[in-house]
Amino acid sequence: MLARIGRLAVRRPRAVLLTASAVLVAMVAIGIGAFGVLKSGGFDDTGSQSWKSRQAIVNQFGGEDNLVLVVQARSGGIDDGAAARAGEDLTARLTADPGLTKIVSYFSMPDPALRSTDGRSAMVLARVVGADKDILKTTDRLLTGYAADNAAVTVRAGGDAAVNHGVNSQITKDLAMAESLAVPLTMVLLVLAFGSVVAALLPLAIGLVAILGTFAELAILGRITDVSVFAINLTTALGLGLGIDYALLMVARFREYLSQGSSVPDAVLGTMRTAGRTIAFSALTVAAAIAALLVFPFFFLRSFAYAGIGVVAIAAGSALIIMPALLAALGHRVNAGRLPWARNQGSAAPGWGRLASSVMRRPAVLAVPVLALLAVLAAPVLSASFGTADETVLPTSAPARQAADALHNDFQGDQATAMQIVTTGPADTGSVAAYAAKLSQLPNAVRVDSSAGSFVGGHPVGEVQPGAAALAGGSAQRLTLFTAQPVHSSAAQHLVRDARAVPGPAGTGTLVGGESARLVDTQHAIAARLPYAIAWVVLTTFVILFLFTGSVTQPLRALVLNSMGLAASIGTMVWVFQEGHLSGFLGFTPRPMDTAMTVLLFCIAFGLSMDYEVFVTSRIRELHTQGANLHDSVSQGLARTGRIVSTAAGLLAVSFFAFGTASVSFLQFFGLGCGLAILIDALLIRGVLVPAAMRVLGRSAWWAPRPLRRIYERFGVSEADEAESVPALELTAATHTGQ
Repeated sequence: MLARIGRLAVRRPRAVLLTASAVLVAMVAIGIGAFGVLKSGGFDDTGSQSWKSRQAIVNQFGGEDNLVLVVQARSGGIDDGAAARAGEDLTARLTADPGLTKIVSYFSMPDPALRSTDGRSAMVLARVVGADKDILKTTDRLLTGYAADNAAVTVRAGGDAAVNHGVNSQITKDLAMAESLAVPLTMVLLVLAFGSVVAALLPLAIGLVAILGTFAELAILGRITDVSVFAINLTTALGLGLGIDYALLMVARFREYLSQGSSVPDAVLGTMRTAGRTIAFSALTVAAAIAALLVFPFFFLRSFAYAGIGVVAIAAGSALIIMPALLAALGHRVNAGRLPWARNQGSAAPGWGRLASSVMRRPAVLAVPVLALLAVLAAPVLSASFGTADETVLPTSAPARQAADALHNDFQGDQATAMQIVTTGPADTGSVAAYAAKLSQLPNAVRVDSSAGSFVGGHPVGEVQPGAAALAGGSAQRLTLFTAQPVHSSAAQHLVRDARAVPGPAGTGTLVGGESARLVDTQHAIAARLPYAIAWVVLTTFVILFLFTGSVTQPLRALVLNSMGLAASIGTMVWVFQEGHLSGFLGFTPRPMDTAMTVLLFCIAFGLSMDYEVFVTSRIRELHTQGANLHDSVSQGLARTGRIVSTAAGLLAVSFFAFGTASVSFLQFFGLGCGLAILIDALLIRGVLVPAAMRVLGRSAWWAPRPLRRIYERFGVSEADEAESVPALELTAATHTGQ
């Protein structure tokens, strides 16, 4: 198939390019609608108890409060005349707003739980109605209209709606900033790497096609199933990066053939037969690793699989279809626009060859320090703790973050850390009171509010507040369990499990929800499915690399080394983001590792490491098949791919490191983690540990048992640039014109 595509590209380059242009225009027309159908959220397991609790609250009680306005008096107490009148006016305006329901205000119902401990602030609770996208739009309007200061009070907005709005708004700004830095810098680095303006533009063209094509894919999928808007983040970074990777490999191999005296048609066909096969297998390995995200029950992670698989397929398809036509049309003009100081840009890098040769001669001397370094970087993984995204991913200057901090520090009952409990059937007042009393006796429980009143330490406190009646529905009861423990703490998670173990009122079951319960359920869902994801990655990696190399030791070697590099990258992220090193420089709040983003980092980084694995192994295998001994095939293979891999890795790392300029910490985590993983893999794993492992394996490097060898002989695909001649091409004079 690759040979046929190459022949078509050589014979009809203009036809191929015109067809590709028409397809690109269609992609743009479809992709424009992507942003209108993508959704926020997607972090919940829809089969979990916490999700069912939230849905029960929506169905039975009209939903949870998702907007909290913290009203603080500029001077004096919140009950003083001017401040109280401002609060009453705000409450009246909120009550009349059609975008809000379930208004609960201290200024209309002076519940002590709604007033701060210092008496200077009070809460107004509300629910923003609508689907996720509608909530974002309504919240934007509400923040503009209500979260404003006047002479009497300062109003700050918190709650899920305000936090989600803040995160989405900030990410939009962050992505624009990251792309404004990454694209120009990438272009400059490409020109320096190629030494030619024309050659440098080709990878950008493939990256652009990959991004626009994936936008079209997401626009179509978004109309069929739930797709997260955050998939756009991966599309832009990975599309640009893989487009550069694949185009860089194609251009480098094409120029190599030209420098050896091949004609343009022969150079195109040779490039397709060698680099084309490498790209095809690389795309398979990357897509297989990203596909592991599909096993998880969160559409947030599944969306990254949709985007990742799409961008890999489109980037590879563009490189294998558009690139040969471009190369055939350009011919020797691929070197046009050469920089005056640029030397002849070949793909060989003698320095990489010398490094590989040194490692092969003294593997212990050079590899042991690298292994020690990776072990040190990976060590913090042992102390990793995990959480879910909340207001702490925002900078402390964000209004939603400030409101959340005020709720946590200044009020006795923090709604953000509270657990929401719903019974699955009706219950009488006595049963509810007994159940609430038991819950209030649990370790780390501060107070339980119910329709039967509030309970502390097993005893009722104060009088039943007027709003308590709203906690009793026709066929369910709602209770709120307050705790002083942070949402992501082990104590809060133990409290969730303890609360779930307490029998509900007679004749009913219970659903325990809230942020801590959501974390417990998220961790359970990921832990339950993680073995399947790992098994899928291991199996597909083994099968694809076996069919590519004919060896069982090469896939095993790749899995071990890639896992070491990945552990070092994640360990470094624990050191930075959980333990707080560099928090002052990067401007984030130290917090537990985001559970979903860590899984995402694992799959994306592993897939990209397999990308470079295939690049290097393909050339080593090619030289081995041509008769080179182990030492020469490894050293020459690194010499011929080292520059390509290091350049591609550097350019891709730039795309991800640009996310380090973000203000949302999980975006910083993902970008810096992926960028670091790419550099560790390209420099330490490929440059040092691969030659060392090959030296240790020796004659077993390409071993496979006899039954598997027969399978490879029948189904495998060798990357070797075999000795058979390229079939002669009967080309018209017009085909050669300009070449």
